[in-house]
Amino acid sequence: MPTNDLIHESYNKIAVDYSIKRDQFKNLKYLEKLNALLKPKSTILDIGCGAGIPIDKYFIEKGHRIIGIDISEKQIELARKNVIKAKFEIKDISKLKENEYQVDAVVSFYTIFHLKKETHADIFKKINSFLPNGGLILITMGSTEWEGIEDDFHGVKMFWSHYDSKKNAEIVKNAEFEIFLDEIDTSGGEKHQIIMARKFDKKS
Repeated sequence: MPTNDLIHESYNKIAVDYSIKRDQFKNLKYLEKLNALLKPKSTILDIGCGAGIPIDKYFIEKGHRIIGIDISEKQIELARKNVIKAKFEIKDISKLKENEYQVDAVVSFYTIFHLKKETHADIFKKINSFLPNGGLILITMGSTEWEGIEDDFHGVKMFWSHYDSKKNAEIVKNAEFEIFLDEIDTSGGEKHQIIMARKFDKKS
């Protein structure tokens, strides 16, 4: 089965269970750091939004606008119920196009490492095209290099592909972002690299 089909099928199967357990990742402090930098009523694209909580709910409650995209119809169905003021779209993230969105910030938690690591550089270049100069990103990546299929992720098979944290940071920088937060988060008994960065201001 192609990896995108596996991811799509698996997240549809586990949508409710994953949504319930996702809150084990204590990412509120990172959302607060991003929110402190955003202008009022900013538009945020959430790549791999899942069921919309806690991330999209948090930013809507702070007065921002949210566009959430996810490959799973079931996750989007939940998101539309959980965060009724946000806009959600069913979309295969691997098929994003440059300039497809124009937003103030991009958030992506626990998503990019489901796509083949060889494509990550291209994904960040597309993300860059969605943002104005100085636009912000808050994303999670894998902390060590690995690729493979996990047999029991909430009871289903799941595909992962990521470089180590040093290579991840290099990819983000090469996509013309300035990183100002780069750390390994161990919430929920797992390790994820958290990167917050801003798009280079080419006017300066």
